[in-house]
Amino acid sequence: MEQTVEFAPPTGVLSSIWLLVAIPLASAAVLLLLGRRADKWGHWLGVLSVAASFVLGLVFFASLAGLDADRRSAELSLWDFIVVGGLNVDFGLLFDPLSGVFVLLITGVGSLIHLYAVGYMEHDPGRRKFFAYFNLFVAAMLLLVLGNNYVMLYFGWEGVGLASYLLISFWYTRPSAATAGKKAFLMNRVGDAGLAIGIFLMFTELGSTQYDDVFNGASTLAAGTVLIMGILLLLGACGKSGQFPLQAWLPDAMEGPTPVSALIHAATMVTAGVYLIARSNPIFSANTTLQLIVVSVGALTLLIGCVIGAAKDDIKRVLAWSTVSQIGYMFLGVGLGGGAYALAIVHLLAHGFFKANMFLGAGSVMHGMHDQVDIRRFGGLSKHMKITWITFGTGWLAIIGIPPLSGYFSKEPIIASAFEREVVWEAWVFGLAALLGAGLTAFYMTRLFWLTFHGPARWTDDIKHPHESPPIMTIPLILLAIGSVGAGYLMSTSVPEWLTPVLGESHGEAAHGVLGHTTVTILSLVVTVLGAGLAWALFRNGTATEPQPAGALVTAARRNLYTDAFNEAVFERPGIYLTRALVFLDNRGIDGVVNGLAAGIGGGSARLRRLQTGFVRSYALSMLTGAMLVVGAFIAIQLGWLA
Repeated sequence: MEQTVEFAPPTGVLSSIWLLVAIPLASAAVLLLLGRRADKWGHWLGVLSVAASFVLGLVFFASLAGLDADRRSAELSLWDFIVVGGLNVDFGLLFDPLSGVFVLLITGVGSLIHLYAVGYMEHDPGRRKFFAYFNLFVAAMLLLVLGNNYVMLYFGWEGVGLASYLLISFWYTRPSAATAGKKAFLMNRVGDAGLAIGIFLMFTELGSTQYDDVFNGASTLAAGTVLIMGILLLLGACGKSGQFPLQAWLPDAMEGPTPVSALIHAATMVTAGVYLIARSNPIFSANTTLQLIVVSVGALTLLIGCVIGAAKDDIKRVLAWSTVSQIGYMFLGVGLGGGAYALAIVHLLAHGFFKANMFLGAGSVMHGMHDQVDIRRFGGLSKHMKITWITFGTGWLAIIGIPPLSGYFSKEPIIASAFEREVVWEAWVFGLAALLGAGLTAFYMTRLFWLTFHGPARWTDDIKHPHESPPIMTIPLILLAIGSVGAGYLMSTSVPEWLTPVLGESHGEAAHGVLGHTTVTILSLVVTVLGAGLAWALFRNGTATEPQPAGALVTAARRNLYTDAFNEAVFERPGIYLTRALVFLDNRGIDGVVNGLAAGIGGGSARLRRLQTGFVRSYALSMLTGAMLVVGAFIAIQLGWLA
C-alpha cells in the first residue's frame, strides 16, 4: 500500500528552527574570523552556542509534543536553493519526531563534550580554533538531520566530513594524526559518492529530492530500481557510520583529541548512517532483499568490531571498535524493519550517553596518566580516580546490557527482534550473531574496565601520582553517567511511540519468533555474564606489559582481521601504480607528443632559417635553380618522360 507523507508548515515558535543551525555556525565564523583576538574567551563562546541550540531544541521539541500525533512536523522553506531545468531544490528544514530526538542528542551530549573540552584543551595553543571546528561540526550535523530533502542532507553530510577531517588531524604536526585525517576523508568520499549517485537516481526516476515526493513515489518504482537506490544510500551510510567494508577509518580517527572521539563516535557523525536509513525507511521497507543486505552488514560488522576490540590494548581504540560494533547493532535494527526501526533509534540514543561517558572517561584517565593509552600499563586506578572509575563503570555496565542500565533496555530488544525474522534460517543466523556479539561485548569491555581500574598497578616509571581530573571535566562525566543509568528505560517506553508518525507502528513481543522473548532475554543475560566472567578470570590479576605470542585469531584481530592489508593490496597499491602509470603516460605520451611536435617545428624552423643568409647572390642562385627545375619539368613532360 502506498504511503502518503505530508509535512506541515511551521507555526509559532517552530518558525525559528533555522536558529538551531545558525547559532553554532555563526559562532564558528566569529572564532575563525577574529583569530587570536578571541583566544581568551573563544572557547566559552563555543560552549554557549551549542548550549543555546540545546535550549532552543528543548523549546521546539516541547512545541512539537503539544501537537496531535498526525501533525507533529514543521517544514520551513527558507529560499530557493537550486532551480535548474526540472530540478527545484529549496533550502528547507524539517523538524519532526525523528529530527527532534537527533537535535536533542547532538546539542545535549555535544554541550557536555564542549564543556569537557574546555578543561581538556586548556593548555593547547590552538584551543580557540579547535572550538571553531567543533561548532562547525555541530552546525553541519544539525543541517544533516534537519534538512527537508536529500540535497540539504548531502550538504550537511559533506560539512560533517570536512569538519571531522579538520578535527581528526587537528594535531597535524603528528604524522599519524595527519594520516588518520586523510584516511577518514578519503574513505568517506567512497561512501559519499554512493550517496550522491543515489540522489541523482532519485531525481531521474521521481523528478524530485524532497522527502515527501521521494517517499510517496517509492512504492511506484520497479523493484530493481529500489534495490539499486537503497544500496547506494547504504554505501553512504556505511562510510559515515564505519560499517563494513568502510570501517577502517574509524579506529584511526582516535589520533584526534579525545573530545573529538567522544563527539564523532558517540553522538554525531557515526550515527548519520543510521539516521539516513531510518529517514529513508519507505525506500528500505519496499524491498526485502535490500533489508536483508542491511541486516547482513550490521550483523557482520558487529562481530568484526567485537573480535578486533577484544585484541586491542589502546584504551581509545578498544572504544572505537566498540563503536563499530554498537553501530552494527543499530544497522541490524534498521535492517529488520517494522518496529525495529524505533528500537535502533533507542539504542542510538542510549549509546550516545554511555559511549560519550566512556570516551570522556578515557580522556580523564589519559589526563591523569601523562597521556598513556596502553591498558596493559594501567591498573589500580580506582583508588586514585574515584569519579572517573564510578562513571566509567556505569558506562561499562550499560554497554554490556546489565539491567536496569540503559544498554539492557536498548540492545536486548534488537537481539529479540533478530530472532523474530519470518524466515527461519535468517532468524537463527542473525539472532545468534547478535547474541554472540553480546557475549563478546561483555568480554572485551570487562577486560578494558578491569585492566584500567583494578588489579595491580603496572605504571611506567614516569608516572608517580595518578590524579583525578578537574571538576570541569568530571561534571560532564557525572551527567552522562546518570543518562547511562536511567535513560534506557525512559526512552524504551516513550521513544518508539514518539517516532510512530515517522517510522510506523512499533511492536511488542512477536508470536512467530524461533525463540520466545523471555527465552532470548535470559540467554542474553547468561551470555553476557559468561563473557564478563571469562574476562575477569583471565585478567583479574593484570596482564603482561609487553606483547606476547598469540594464536592465529588473536594475531589476525590485532591486525584488524587483515582488512587494512586487504585494502592496501586491492585498492591502495593498485591505485598508486595506476596513478604512476597515468602520470608516466601523461608526461611521456600526451605531453611527449605535444612537446615533440613543438620541438620538431622549432627545429625545422631553425634549419630553414639558416637558408636565409641575407646575400643577394644566394637568393639569385636559388631563383635560377628553381627556374631551371621548372623549365626542366616542362621539357620532360613534352618529351613524354613524365606521365
